[in-house]
Parts: sequence; structure tokens; C-alpha cells
Amino acid sequence: MDASHGTPPKFYDLSLEQRRQWLIEHTNLTPEDIAALSGQAGLSAEQADHMIENVIGTFALPLGLARHFVINGREVLVPMAVEEPSVVAGASFAARLARAGGGFTAHATAPEMIGQMQILNLADPYSARLRLLEAREELLASAAAVDPVLQRLGGGPRDLEVRLIESSPIGPFLVLHLIYDVRDAMGANAVNTAVERLAGRVQAITGGKVLLRILSNLADRRLARARCTIPLSELAFGDFRPEEVRDGIIAAWAFAAADPYRAATHNKGIMNGVDAVVIATGNDWRAVEAGAHAYAARSGRYTSLSTWGKDEQGNLVGTLEMPLAVGIVGGATRVHPAARAALKLMGVTTARELAEIIVSVGLAQNLAALRALATEGIQRGHMALHARQVAIAAGASGEEIERLAEQLVRENTVRIDRAEEILREWREKRS
Repeated sequence: MDASHGTPPKFYDLSLEQRRQWLIEHTNLTPEDIAALSGQAGLSAEQADHMIENVIGTFALPLGLARHFVINGREVLVPMAVEEPSVVAGASFAARLARAGGGFTAHATAPEMIGQMQILNLADPYSARLRLLEAREELLASAAAVDPVLQRLGGGPRDLEVRLIESSPIGPFLVLHLIYDVRDAMGANAVNTAVERLAGRVQAITGGKVLLRILSNLADRRLARARCTIPLSELAFGDFRPEEVRDGIIAAWAFAAADPYRAATHNKGIMNGVDAVVIATGNDWRAVEAGAHAYAARSGRYTSLSTWGKDEQGNLVGTLEMPLAVGIVGGATRVHPAARAALKLMGVTTARELAEIIVSVGLAQNLAALRALATEGIQRGHMALHARQVAIAAGASGEEIERLAEQLVRENTVRIDRAEEILREWREKRS
């Protein structure tokens, strides 16, 4: 990277070792952090044995670095754990487009989770509901005593709601919602403990039976939102005029907004970015996925999580809103060395900051996918990266990988049978 040799190489052109050295020189990561992120000193089988049952080893995913992100005016390097080609490249490219318009503006609501209690066998569910609401202050005080440490940190119970399910396969029953501020945790353990402790008192008040006592992953009180503006001038490329690209992106979004079959794939593209950061930071990607898709169907019809349109100047504008229950304390975020290093790399100090980064990555990923779909097609960039995996699967090694991948892309036949055929031809010539 000597300046005397002209423009420094792009990050993706650097070798693995050069990228790691760049991180040491340009971030606050220590060599130990780099070793954790690189897999050289990450989660050991012995550590994993204390995390889940029947451990036999660990399983690795590629960990990439998304660049060019500006979120709330701050430069952020974003670690992404994902196996799918083009995800990291797509997020980085879209972030570069967005930074021309000031980057991403994001915010997250209070970290309030919902604990649910199912109350059965009620002689009069209507009266039982009112009795619970009358006992609101008593129940909230009891819930506050469950975790005094969380209470001292400013968290704890916030509200109590009672819903009547009038029609179900087993008839009517009540559902009590305990709204609980979990601060910088994901919150499952704190919420589950609180609702379990309240069960006996709720039964005494209602005369019914409390069955399920469990957190809801539809965290619609814990939302993360991001928006961005892409200057019209940034959208032109090749033979595509900027207005054509902008209007194509808006039309592609409209398809997802109107059709659940398209919305499922559209939202999956958003989650490509979201999940990759959630996994890299040791958070529960399954909970985030469940909450996102349930939120997308909150109107009774499954639709797009994002919106795209244009402003008065004709610039492209996008927004994304979704539940995002992530934490920076507890669970794997504290146990997994790479997860700790990933949080350090992003410089986050609260769960809210982490949610703001993740929702911004989701919006960037959505932009990258819609731009590709509305112009040159999704396969061109994706298959160029996928060709490397095909080359490796066919048996290529060393310099053969890039050479074979390039030929497969030129031929537009990114298939393992063709890759194996090319390799045989090369090796027969050499012999």
C-alpha cells in the first residue's frame, strides 16, 4: 500500500493478511481481537461445550467487513457473518451510494420487550381482565423486585396490558402482557423470569390457570428505523439513466408492497444484511427473523418492510422499520470472543446503537438488491462471486480458483460440471 505506487488498492484486492493488518492500523482492535475475528483464536470447542448440549466442535462462517457506512454521522465498519456471495459487496456498494446523500439516519425506540401469560379456565374472562388491570400497580411492583440490578440500571417493568382472545380452538382466554425494559440485553431471560414469578399472583387474582409464561418475539415496542437519500446523480451507470434506475427501484418495491410472494423474497434480501450482523455479534437471529416477518404481516397481509420513493428534487429516498431485539450484554455476546471483537470494532456502547447499525445495513442490502433487479439483473454480480465457490467445489486450488471463476463468468455457465470439464482440460494439457 505504498503511496509511491499510485492509488492504494481497494480493500477487497488486499490479501487476508493485509486486511488484518489494515484493521490493526485503522481501528482500536488489538492483535488478540483480530485473532478472534480471523478464527485463529475464536470460540474453542471447550468454550462451546459450556454454551449448548452435546457439543462435538464448532462451525465457522465467512466473516466479512462491510465498508463505507456512515450512520448518524459516524463512520462504521460493519462485520457480517454470512455464507452467501454478494451480500457484503452489495451492502458496501449501497452504503457508498448512501454516503453521497449524508449516509443513514437511524434511531431505535426504548428496549421494551413483551412477556406473555396465557390465562385459562376463567368463569368470567371479562371480569378477570378488569381485576388484573385494577391490580396493575401491585403486579408491576412485584415484577420490579425480580431483578434489582436491572432496576438500578434504569430498566424493569413499564406497563401491563390484558387482552381477551374471544375465539380460539379452545375457546376464550386472557393474555396478560408485561412490558419490560431490558436495557442493553436482548431480554429473554429477564422477561421470562419476571412472568414466571408473577404467575401465582395472577392465578389468585383471576381464579384461572396460568399456562404459558414466555417472551414474545414480535417485539413491536422495540423498533429500529433507518432512512437514506440517494442523490439522483449517483444512480446512473453504464447505459442506465439515473431516472430509469430510480423509477425501476421504486417499481420493484411496489411489487413487494402489493404481492406477498414477491414480499417474501424482498424481505429475505433485507434479512441477508440484518442476520449477518446479528450473527456476527452473537445475537439471536431466529428471534429477529420471527419478529421481522410477523411485523411485515401486522396489517393482516404480508408486505414489504421497507419503502422507496422520491423527494421533491427527484432523489431516491428509502426507509426501513422493523422490530430489532438485540443486546450487547449476556449470552453469546459476552462468551464468544469474535462476537466481543465485532462489537468493539463497531464502537457500540448500547443495544440501541447496535440496532441502529443493523437496521441501516438492512436498508443498504435492500437497496443493492433492488438496484440489481431493476437494471442488469440479480445474477450478474451474484454469479461472478458464486463462480469462486463453484471453482473450489470442482477441485480448483490456488491461482486456479480465480482463473476458473473468470472463465465460467465469461462463458455464462457457472455450473460445477463445466468447471470440472475445464479443470480436466487444463490438467491434461499440463501433463
